[in-house]
Amino acid sequence: MHGQSIIDIFRSGVCHNDKPNALMFKRNGLYESIPSKEFHNMVMQTAAGLTELGIRKGDRIGILSENRPEWTVADLGILANGAVNVPIYPSLPSGQIEYLAQHAGIRLIFVSTLAQLEKIRQIRKALPSLEKIVLLDEVPVTSPDVIKLCNLIDLGRVLLQRNPLLYEEISERVEPEDLASIIYTSGTTGIPKGVMLSHANIVSNVLFCAKIFDINSSDVVLTFLPLCHIFERMADYLMIYCGATIAYAENAEAVPQNMLEVRPTIVPSVPRLFEKMYLRLMDTIDSSPPMKRRLMRWAIGIGRKYSCQTLASKRVGWSLSLKHRIASWLVFSKLAAKLGGRLRFFISGGAPLDVELAEFFHGLGVLIFEGYGLTETSPVIAVNQPKQFKFGSVGKPIDGVEVAFSEDGEILTRSPSVMMGYYRMEEETKEAFKGDWFRTGDIGFLDEDGFLHVTDRKKDLIVTASGKNVAPQKIEGVLKKCAYLLNVVTIGDRRPYLSALVVPNQERLIEYAREKRLVFRNYAELLKKPEINQFLLGQIESHLSNFAHFEQVRKIALLEKDFTIDEGELTPSLKVRRRVVETKYRDLIEELYAPVYQPA
Repeated sequence: MHGQSIIDIFRSGVCHNDKPNALMFKRNGLYESIPSKEFHNMVMQTAAGLTELGIRKGDRIGILSENRPEWTVADLGILANGAVNVPIYPSLPSGQIEYLAQHAGIRLIFVSTLAQLEKIRQIRKALPSLEKIVLLDEVPVTSPDVIKLCNLIDLGRVLLQRNPLLYEEISERVEPEDLASIIYTSGTTGIPKGVMLSHANIVSNVLFCAKIFDINSSDVVLTFLPLCHIFERMADYLMIYCGATIAYAENAEAVPQNMLEVRPTIVPSVPRLFEKMYLRLMDTIDSSPPMKRRLMRWAIGIGRKYSCQTLASKRVGWSLSLKHRIASWLVFSKLAAKLGGRLRFFISGGAPLDVELAEFFHGLGVLIFEGYGLTETSPVIAVNQPKQFKFGSVGKPIDGVEVAFSEDGEILTRSPSVMMGYYRMEEETKEAFKGDWFRTGDIGFLDEDGFLHVTDRKKDLIVTASGKNVAPQKIEGVLKKCAYLLNVVTIGDRRPYLSALVVPNQERLIEYAREKRLVFRNYAELLKKPEINQFLLGQIESHLSNFAHFEQVRKIALLEKDFTIDEGELTPSLKVRRRVVETKYRDLIEELYAPVYQPA
């Protein structure tokens, strides 16, 4: 069943779905299309061009670029050549790029812009294996070690004219068990590890997911999550295989506008997008005239009731059904139009999705299928499905994937999608497995209906001084729904109570302060006011009212700026590096526990 390479499923997708808009991208303010045939030719010519430059099977090739059609072309050209793709997040500084490029021993790297090229220039002397740089942007460049992608494609075109069978010869040498990609983990703890995924690992995930979701050539998928991440990358392979159109968002901030422009039917996303959409909608409601505000709140209430009853498989009465139709006509249809008007569903991964958020969107007629997986599992282990979903869970394990649990509740898995190992890290590879079961590092359970629930990261669990186990992600997920909070990191390991580092929503907090006629010269001064600390703590207490006593946040420290990738506080996939944050704000944290807490 899985005796195919990624290039096999690419060839199948573009050949069976000849369409004028295989890829869409924005240029000069308008979306343009790349037809299937042109897409296929670009990949073939890139693969041939790499061959002309001396790249051979097994060579490691980097991609340092934002999402764009050229990323996908470069990726598939690398794989068709038989080489190994080493994707690098474009947000990383040159120092971190140096480690990854050195460790992987890359021979060639694709870079998107002159700014990314400059990063490589800064570390060039530290990369003895690097022979060539391919620039994606069509801008003037004169360095002998740099070639533009358009020129690389021209090299390939000439070579294929001389030898028309070359592409078939090199791509058919690619075996399913060959290494396809080395993807370096974000590294919330420790140094990044290079996850080795074979063609067969990724293809097995693509084929299993293709059976779950009814994706076809009429679908348009908006892609904005980093292609460096296996979630978006596998999703793109899936869309190509199923014949869907891939539309590239300009960036994460432009997603709302891009949804209006391309009118997608499917959007892979992360929970942070839904949190922002929810807060924007709440802001719109709060700032609306009284009549409209009451109407929208009534509609949302009806949506919640309708959602709860349909999810519980209860019969919906005629009265609620009528009210829901009216709410859909007056309110929900207008919200759907802001999402492009054709959206079939979202697929959510990368972090836990709050169950109330999922129910809220379901009430508005927007279904979010939450899934779960890791880079090491290519990535999907479980996912909610159109005919089988349960909010609060990450769905049922997909076909071909087995799930078990260790004594402490850690989720174990084995499947054709599980990685080959960590590149040049034999000890770490051994530690990642328990027999032939991969250790996910997550805690969870299967419920009576076979749905998987992930409760927390094993290493992120907080154990208070009284021995209580606290899952910080659950608390933080609820608090992020508060309109006054932008980000929260819960503190409390081996401490007598929980506290939190809080990044307020600056705009909303300033509005509140002005309503209360508080006097302040600047935002930093505002955050130091006891009234503001007490107000935000009250908001937190309100949102955590249903949590256990030991899960309550007792004290907070307010931060002026949000966590960033550049400061090392976030991974490129926007997960908080707790150790980095706790180290950076150690003095502030100790103040939260003085004099109650005295370090040993």
